[in-house]
Amino acid sequence: MPFINRELSWLEFNQRVLEQSRQSRTPLLERVKFLAIADSNLDEFFQVRVGGLVMLQSSGSRVPDIAGLTPSQQIALIRKRVTAFAEIQYDLLNNALMPALAEAGIRILKLNELSQGQDLQVDSFFSEMIYPLLTPLAIDEEDPPPSIQNLRLFIACRIDNPEQQEGRYAFVPLPENLPRFISVQSSKGSSFVAIEDIVQRQLGELFPGETVGASALFRITRNSDIAVQEEDAIDLAGEMAEVLAARRIGTTIRVQIAKGTPRDLLRLVQEVTRSGPAELYRMGGLLQLADLMQISQLSDHQELSNPPWPPLPSPLIDYNTPIFEVISARDVLLFHPYESFDPVIRMLEEAAQDPDVLAIKQVLYRTASDSRIISALIRAAENGKQVTVLVELKARFDEARNLQRAEMLQRAGVQIVYGVKDLKTHAKVTLIARNEDGRLKRYVHLGTGNYNETTAQLYTDVSYLTCRPQLVADASHFFNAVTGRSKLMRLQKICAAPVHLKNRIIELIEAEADRARHGEPALIMAKCNSLQDPDVIKTLYRASRAGVKIKLNIRGICCLKTESKRYSKNIEVRSIVDRYLEHARIFYFHHGGDPEVYFSSADWMTRNLEKRVELLVPVEDPPSKKRLIRILEAAFRDNTNAFRILKDGSSIPVAPAKGEKRFRFQEHLYKTASKAAKIRQKIAPVFSQYLGGGVG
Repeated sequence: MPFINRELSWLEFNQRVLEQSRQSRTPLLERVKFLAIADSNLDEFFQVRVGGLVMLQSSGSRVPDIAGLTPSQQIALIRKRVTAFAEIQYDLLNNALMPALAEAGIRILKLNELSQGQDLQVDSFFSEMIYPLLTPLAIDEEDPPPSIQNLRLFIACRIDNPEQQEGRYAFVPLPENLPRFISVQSSKGSSFVAIEDIVQRQLGELFPGETVGASALFRITRNSDIAVQEEDAIDLAGEMAEVLAARRIGTTIRVQIAKGTPRDLLRLVQEVTRSGPAELYRMGGLLQLADLMQISQLSDHQELSNPPWPPLPSPLIDYNTPIFEVISARDVLLFHPYESFDPVIRMLEEAAQDPDVLAIKQVLYRTASDSRIISALIRAAENGKQVTVLVELKARFDEARNLQRAEMLQRAGVQIVYGVKDLKTHAKVTLIARNEDGRLKRYVHLGTGNYNETTAQLYTDVSYLTCRPQLVADASHFFNAVTGRSKLMRLQKICAAPVHLKNRIIELIEAEADRARHGEPALIMAKCNSLQDPDVIKTLYRASRAGVKIKLNIRGICCLKTESKRYSKNIEVRSIVDRYLEHARIFYFHHGGDPEVYFSSADWMTRNLEKRVELLVPVEDPPSKKRLIRILEAAFRDNTNAFRILKDGSSIPVAPAKGEKRFRFQEHLYKTASKAAKIRQKIAPVFSQYLGGGVG
């Protein structure tokens, strides 16, 4: 059966991110932001995905992926695609965004463009702020090479001494605790100078009596796909600390250096970083474009940014009523960030202070840097609640933060469990037990996103607050299984990976196919981040051949091959890239006219379905189910920020048909949330009167 390579599909997703930088209808600073995001995405892609392929290649593996490509073939195709991507990046930066920024009064100046006053300001800044932070590293054949940190900007220098015939070399790491772009006084708009330009001009001050003959900026990317060896790990926290240390000295898998770099400096960089031509990428402008996020966030140019969309209060929440009374009255479905994440935080904060709350159990995968959720858990433990937190130490690039969080929680008396052996615990669930009139009542939060107040304002996610007996019982069994390391048995309503979730998804798809074969209407709508699992894709192909209409909204990786008459003639795949990161996983199955609707923490990827602890949650209360269906339907109406995925894995923008109005999915959801919030505000005085009618 035909499949698209996972890595090439991801690169096409990143192309869609970059495409937002080319859209003239997008505010200018948002275009700069998307350029920065695309570059940051590429950094992680190289560290993890390319890093893993390089390890496979080094081991001699020739095992093909589902698309039939060996690791070496994939690396070659990635290099070709990334090289083309970089050309687009720098053409966009140099010939579109920089001129547009300058016209709007925002300039990143070269040193020869500075006025006399700006020149003096830059020199003063160098002397007072930059020079004390610089540490030149001499390159000497007799000494070990200096340590070159991952993703850090360095300047390679050739230093000439009048008393010696041959020059010598040094590397100068740029300070990481200063802004990349230094603000300089300007009578019009905002002006900046890149810190590397300032340092390169003043390099001579680091080498008195010598002359800097040439210099070049470079950075390297190291392999970060280093796993915990859990079989040998007695102390998982200690083993994770070793993994973090190992990443700092991982194999060099990419060297980015400016075009036109002198050959001797280029050769020197490659020797010190132990890299060859396959790892070398010559860049046509500023390196580390992710730093342009600084420019995109300029507060004094709000007219060049998106209008604010502050998270809105849910019409289902009475903020004058205790949260547990609200949840007792009805299920609460929230869709972030259009609706505030605050009710989820509030549930934990109220639980921490509520004398009737006896226990809190929660899974933490990623958290905010200044987390109210962590603070609430600490207060709860200090107030005598029984608090158990499963902290996933293997959450990539959040390992150090999670180690720190676990230590803080332990000091407060929280019972910490470090994930599940050989699996990542990616489920999003909180369970609270409360004594109500001498009887124990449980409340649960289930979601698609992390307990992170920061990303809850940037990612679209579902939250579900309920006290439905079967769901809270399932949540209790789930926690007991993962903390007690017992076998996770089949639950009443919720399906858990890696034991039952994948089979349930396949059953649901096959059930639609059976209906189609019997001439019944059959429809599947699914929204998730990635689709890669071969078994799920094959099942979708079979359903398509049976006549099921399948509409997939896949933000990122999609290994399903579209537009195949044999396999996927009834499958449509779209992707939305807009101001918020599409992160919610929602699944709809027509089910003979009695729809089954689910949300999940899991994408349709083998890693999620077989190698992680995930949850698939059915939504049965009619209002919540109806709302999720409407959200899915609206996603397929977008003709402004949506893309259609083509048979080769590339994509084209979806444009309005002739005479059709523009429809933007995320704008529609925000307007809908705004209307609901206004209605709620009007009826707020009598809101608490219709909270009755408990959950069955």
